[in-house]
Formats: sequence, C-alpha cells, structure tokens
Amino acid sequence: MFRKLHTQMTLFSAAVTGGILILMTLVCLFIAENGTKQNSYTTFSQNAQACISYLETQTMLSHSWFQEAQSNYGLSIKITDNQKPLFFDKLHLTEEEQDAFKEASELALKQEGLDLSGSFRNSHLTSSAFFTMKNYYVCTAVIPKSENNFLSVIILHSLSNLNRQLINQRLAFFVVVLLAILALFIFSWFFTRKMIRPLSENHKQQTEFIASASHELRSPLTVILSSLQAMEKASPEEQKHFASIIKNEGNRMSRLIGDMLSIANADNHSWRIFPAPCELDTLLLDTFEKYERLMQEKKLRLHISLPEETLPTCKCDSSRISQVLSILLDNALSYVPAGKDVFLSLSQGSKHFYLTVADNGPGIPDKQKASVFHRFYRADNARNNKEHFGLGLCIAQEIIQLHKGTLKITDTKGGGASFTIRLPK
Repeated sequence: MFRKLHTQMTLFSAAVTGGILILMTLVCLFIAENGTKQNSYTTFSQNAQACISYLETQTMLSHSWFQEAQSNYGLSIKITDNQKPLFFDKLHLTEEEQDAFKEASELALKQEGLDLSGSFRNSHLTSSAFFTMKNYYVCTAVIPKSENNFLSVIILHSLSNLNRQLINQRLAFFVVVLLAILALFIFSWFFTRKMIRPLSENHKQQTEFIASASHELRSPLTVILSSLQAMEKASPEEQKHFASIIKNEGNRMSRLIGDMLSIANADNHSWRIFPAPCELDTLLLDTFEKYERLMQEKKLRLHISLPEETLPTCKCDSSRISQVLSILLDNALSYVPAGKDVFLSLSQGSKHFYLTVADNGPGIPDKQKASVFHRFYRADNARNNKEHFGLGLCIAQEIIQLHKGTLKITDTKGGGASFTIRLPK
C-alpha cells in the first residue's frame, strides 16, 4: 500500500513541479528569444543605416568598401544606379539572393510604398524602409544623387545564423529542463519516501499493537472461559477457586484495557494533564511510604535520598508523576532479585528537577535500552510475569513528554538500571 502511495506521490510531485518548471522555462525562452531577435534586428538596422549614410555622402563607390560592408556586417547588398546594376554587384549575387532581392523590391512597393525604380520619386531626401521577409531582414532605400540621378539600394541580412542560434538556445533549454525534471524526480522519490516513512512506521506499530493487544486479551479471556466451563462440574470449594481465578483474570483484563486507553489517548493527543505547584520531596516521601512495605515483602531494600535544602515547587500534575514513579517501582518489584537494593532520589539543577529510581539488579543490556519504551515490550526473563504487559514504560514516557521533560535509562554504578526523570522548573 505504502509502496504504491510512494510511487503515486513521487509522480504527482514530479509532474506538478516539472509542469511549473516547463511553464517558467517557456516564459524565459520566449523572453530570451524576443531579446535575441530584437538585438539582431537592431544591429541590422544600425549597420544598414550606416551603409545608407555612407552611400549618401559618396560620389564614387569602391569595390573594397562593398566587400568589407558585406563581410563585416554579414550583409548582402544590391545597388543600382538609375536602374543599372553595378558591375561588382553582379559578380557576387547567387541565385537565391537574386530571388530574395526581387521579392524585397516587390514587397517594398507593395507593403511600404517605396518604388525602387524611382518612378514616383518627388523628393531630394533619401527614402528608406525596413521590414522582414521569411528568411531575411530587409532594408530598401532610394538615394537621390542629382536631379536625374539616384541610387536604389536593397540590403539583406540572412536569418540563418539567427535561426541556428535560436535552435541551439532551445536545445540548451530543453537539456537543462530535462536534467532539472530528472533531478526533481530523484528528489521527489527520496523526499516522499522520507515523508511516508513515519506513516509506514506508524501503521506498522498500529498493526503490531493490535496483534499484541489481541494476544494479551485472548490469554485471560481463555482462562475465564475455561474456568466457567470447569465451574459447571466443580464442587462448591472448587467453584470458589475458579471464581477467584476469574476475578483475577478480569482485573488483569481491566488493567490492560486501562493501559491501552491511556496509550490511545496519548496517540490522539486527548490525554490531558493538570499542572499545579507540587512539592516533589513530599511526593517522593509519599511514594516511599506506599512502597516500603511491598519492597520488604519481596525482600528488597528501598532507600530514599532527598536534598537538605528547601526545594522550590514544581509545576506539574502530581497524580501523573506519582503514576510514573509507581510504574518504575513496580518494574523494580518484578525484575529485581530478592536481597537487592532500590533507590529513590531527588535533586535539582539550574533549570531542572531530577527524580531517579535506581536498582542494583540485573540491569538492561544496551541493545535493549531503547526497546523498553516500546509498546508490549518485555524482557525475556519477564515473559511469564502476568502483572506486566509491556505498556508501563511507554505510558511513563508519554506522561513525562506531556510535562516537556525526559525519561532516560542508564546503567547503575556497580550494576543495575537507573531511570531518571527530568522535569523543567
């Protein structure tokens, strides 16, 4: 499911960003081509005007100037003197240029009203016209030299170089866009995978949570059903025994459901705390008194360590912090062997309070330290302990995070595990 979603999101993201990129590229290409064409036409106009100005001032034309004008400016020039082509003009005209000059002469008359034959010439001033044909920029002019003498000039500039430049420019834009789209696709692939990963992991956790919860609920339910069947044929004394089993398993299911509801509330962010000023030393003393006898029954020694100076109050939900301490001490009761010690301590730093529950029991291997906060995780030596479902530390961590604090596990000096709660002042 997530693999298909990953592919679809990648294609969608690449398509949208690629479409925007193509649109922007087309706009930039349009602007660039217009600029290139405008620059080319402006250059042609200036060069053609320079040639006309030169022709206006000269009474004799040299072959060398004609060649330099054509080679330096990239122009094809046809000049007629009273409708008689110049001799050097005939030597350099190709068939294509002759056709282009003929078409330019016709268009000058048809579109611009400029008769290069001089039939309608009624001015002593130069008349000129600039326009564009399919493959040429064109400048036409009639330059009067005397009362009965005039020059007709047609200047062409081939657009082949410009068209080649525009094609190369388009190819360059195309290659850049293609590479950019490929880069966008690769980026989208990794980016969407990173975005989907939390969803995939959350879905996996939910599936594992449901599977583990179903397994944990099935066990006491199976015991209850089998006990009910056995009660039908049991004696009164045995019925009391089976009733006690059903009660215990029912209480176990109730605790499990309560823990699951707590986790669900944390997941949907509906789990609320009610912070109020709290004296942490008093809270630890109450917890110590509640668990001291239970520790003695398990043949464990519970110690408490409080700072000598008066501590400021901590703004927290005292019932929830007490719940976290109970979870940690319950774990100590279950996992620490008889004859060992459990330590309950409180200290403060410049910005935080530190509450620690430590023991000198078997400890927790480094590779399992992160896993103990996972849902339904239990150490191998605790699989048969029906009092724990592997949700306690997960709930404890959620409560501390609601207080904007941290819950960390470290090794106790000399062996064992230490759980440290850090709460902001």
